[in-house]
This record gives sequence, structure tokens and C-alpha cells, in this order.
Amino acid sequence: MARLPRLPTTLVGSMVQPEWLIDRQGLSHRAPPRVRAQELWRVAPQWLCCAQDDATQLAIHLQQRLGLDVVGDGEIRRESYSCTFANELVGIDRAHPGSVLDRRNKPSAVPRVVAPVQWQKPVFTHDVTWLRRCYAGPVKMTLPGPFTLSQLSQDEHYGDPRALGLAFAKAVNAEIAFLHAAGVDIVQLDEPYLEARPEAAREFGVELINRALQGIAGVTALHLCFGYGPIDRNVAKPNRYRFLAELEDTVVDIVSVEAAQPRLDLAELRVLPTKTVMLGVLDLGTTRVETVEEICARIAAALDHVAPERLILAPDCGLKYLPPASAEGKLAAMVAAAQRMRRRLDAKSLPLDNAGNLGYRFNDH
Repeated sequence: MARLPRLPTTLVGSMVQPEWLIDRQGLSHRAPPRVRAQELWRVAPQWLCCAQDDATQLAIHLQQRLGLDVVGDGEIRRESYSCTFANELVGIDRAHPGSVLDRRNKPSAVPRVVAPVQWQKPVFTHDVTWLRRCYAGPVKMTLPGPFTLSQLSQDEHYGDPRALGLAFAKAVNAEIAFLHAAGVDIVQLDEPYLEARPEAAREFGVELINRALQGIAGVTALHLCFGYGPIDRNVAKPNRYRFLAELEDTVVDIVSVEAAQPRLDLAELRVLPTKTVMLGVLDLGTTRVETVEEICARIAAALDHVAPERLILAPDCGLKYLPPASAEGKLAAMVAAAQRMRRRLDAKSLPLDNAGNLGYRFNDH
């Protein structure tokens, strides 16, 4: 059985996709796609899967070389965090997308629901197989959460946002069960729209999350953010969440929060007394690589409110919109900061568990 060290490091989800694989400029000049955007890929369709395999392997090896404790596939095969899964479900008219207002109140092409939403087969079979082929240590994968899926769809079947969300939750539940069975240690739900639309979230957000996690025995996480840093660098982000304490009533194990760019009031973390916190310690609103001491200061500030055995370190959000050198430099600084803070904790002889490790156990693969 493998254990994580204290203050383990990981990704939120995405790594930088290489320029030879995808049109990064085209990707960065639009909102994250909610429907498939095949025109962004630079590789011919017959070679695309092989090219994505190669790019994913490079992303995995980079994380391994930098020393991240939990490795992901970098979402290299996805145009955005949500579009791949949503558009593989039964009940979605992929040929004729719908439209809704996004969190910036701009029209966005989205999946159009025309029949009962159903999960028919695993969506990320190849993704998890390749991840496990490339890396034997602790791994995580991400899925869009049911509330966000319900907000980023045009409903022409249910006529009720809660019913639509519950249908998505059932589909998400099936994919989570598959991923855990396939060897994924942490499955993360991406739920930015819990914060973007807190009123609706308070009506049925917790119910949808708990339905998505019903019967799930493996470790789960939920990511909550204010939007991609590089896209929203000119948008003032609040230093408090409008929807956070409610997550204490969910069965999710880990809550991932954006903290560095918005200068989050870390006292807010006290509203999650039973959750492990995945703390965003890398500001993605700037390409500047933070110093190790800057990141240590962010970690130390969080330790005033969260015990070290309940803290995981990560970027604020996905890295896909950053220049490659900036993303690599930031991750390297984060790993170095984690190592430095572990030494400081050891010097203070702070109690953790008997082995000095985080309490999650993962199977060796």
C-alpha cells in the first residue's frame, strides 16, 4: 500500500497542451468550449489519438520529473474540462448544439438535451488505460460535476433544472465507479458553477453532488473556482466564496479551492472542518513564477486554519492557458515549497499520523 506524504502536491486538472498538437492561440481567444471543437487540433484525425498519447505521456513524465505526489493525465485530449464527457452521453444532440449564457453573461454553444440523459459506456476508457500504462504511482482524473453540467446545457427534454441535474449526476456516478475500478485513486468533480450561480446551487447543488457520489467507495474531490486565471486576469476576483460552507454537507473527501490569485480569506477554510482542502497556491493570473518562499507563506497562512494532515497543494486551476515554461516553473516552485514546509513541520514536531503521512492509502499499481 502506498501513502502520500504530508502536504502532497498535485494538479487541479489540465497541463499545457503542446503547440504542435492544438491551436493554443485559437483556444485562448475563446471561452472554454462546451461542445467539441475538433477544428482546434493540428493533427489529422487518423493520427490524432496517437499524437494525444504522446503528448499525454510527456505531460505525465514532466509531473513525475518535477516530483508531484499525485499525477494526472493533464486533460491533454480535451478541448475543455467539460466538453468531452458531456457530449458522449446519450440524449445529447451533438449535431445541433444549444446556447446558454456563461458566467460572463455571454452566449456559449452548449450540449442540447433532447432525450433522457444516460451513461451508456465509459467515456474515459483510453484515457485511464494510458495513464496507468505510463505511471504506476497515485493518480487522479477529473470529470465535470453534475451541477455545472446542468448549467452548461440547453434543456429541451426535462423542463426542470433539478431533474436535468439528477440525470447528469447518475451519469457522472457511473463514470466515477468505472474510473475507480480502473485504478484511479482520486476522481475529481469540476464544479465552478456552484460559485458562479450560488442561488441555484443552494437549491439542489448538494443533492446533485451527493447523488453523483452515491455508493462510491474511492477517494473523491471537488474543484471550486472563480474561472481560469489567464482568461480572467483582468477580472477582479472576490476574496470569499459565495458557496463553500455548503460543501461540508456533501460526502466528497477533498475540496479544491482557488486561493492565490483572489487572495482568498483563508479563514473561510474553517467552514470545512471534516474535509481535506486542496489549496490553490499558484496564481495563474500571472505568468511570473512565484518564489519558493512566496508559496511557503501561502501554505503557512493556510496552516493557521487547516491542520497539515488535511492540506493538499495545487495550482489555483488548470494550467492549459499558461506558457509552458511558466507552468513548469510554477509547478517546480510548488514542489520545492512543499519540501521546505515539510522540513519546517518536522522541525516543529507537529503531530500527524503515526507514520507522519496523510491518511489516504492507495493501492500500488
